[in-house]
Amino acid sequence: MTGLELAVGWTADLVAGDPRRFHPVAGFGQVAAAVERRVWRDSRAAGVAFVTMLVGLPALTAWVLDRRLAGARAGSLLRAAVLWAAVGGRSLAREANGIASALEDGDVVEARRRLPALVGRDPAGLDIAEVSRAVVESVAENSGDAVVAPLLWGAVAGPAGVVAYRCANTLDAMVGHHSDRYERFGWAAARLDDAMNWVPARAGAGLAAAVAPAVGGDAGTVVATVRRDGANHPSPNAGRLEAAFAGALSVQLGGTNCYGDRVERRGPLGDGPAPDEGSIRQATRLAGLIGLTSCALAVGVAVGARR
Repeated sequence: MTGLELAVGWTADLVAGDPRRFHPVAGFGQVAAAVERRVWRDSRAAGVAFVTMLVGLPALTAWVLDRRLAGARAGSLLRAAVLWAAVGGRSLAREANGIASALEDGDVVEARRRLPALVGRDPAGLDIAEVSRAVVESVAENSGDAVVAPLLWGAVAGPAGVVAYRCANTLDAMVGHHSDRYERFGWAAARLDDAMNWVPARAGAGLAAAVAPAVGGDAGTVVATVRRDGANHPSPNAGRLEAAFAGALSVQLGGTNCYGDRVERRGPLGDGPAPDEGSIRQATRLAGLIGLTSCALAVGVAVGARR
């Protein structure tokens, strides 16, 4: 992708957000769920085949279309549109700020009702601090998943890279869990997503350090927190971003999360008090700045690659 195509795709998300209807990622998820029902087996081999098919075929289709439209204006529009569909910064901020507004109004019930749009944990019984922690952690992780990663994959691998990344990330969200059903079948999806997010997550943490002063944080604290606490998380990537946000916002993340019958205990990320609704507002501002700087970084990578 060219720098201009990357900038247009990112700006389209900033201005318009995700398509409200017929979102291609949602459509892909429906197809993936239907395929899973047919091919699921309690084995890694079945999971590898599932991921290979559902990542490889869409990426190959994007590559073929991109090649056929090379040099045409329609090709540039296609590349920008692919990135727009893959980036989700505006929707992330909208959902997070909606929960912050509910908490500011003292309506914890409404905040809990809205929480499943961002996180998979059980919202029942969560207080203000736990709802706020869930939102800040989601904003941190998804700043990498839904903004930094698609921009960088677009810069280095074009629309095929963006499509492959978004498909892998969606499959990880669907089947990459530690559960009886997915422990083996979801292994390939989880490992592929880890690999594709390794660089973007660390780039996002670095950008969080760079822009932390704009939200009242300190770059040195962010770097120190990521180094100390980034591994206190079951994900090798989400932990770096969550630690970066904890350091930038001077709050402590991590703790016990309930996902239905499954309980996950995470180590502490950062020093400071528990987050609150004000922390959510700070987190969305930080995420917006990371989006802006990651777009600039991706444009720079794309320009450099074409020289």
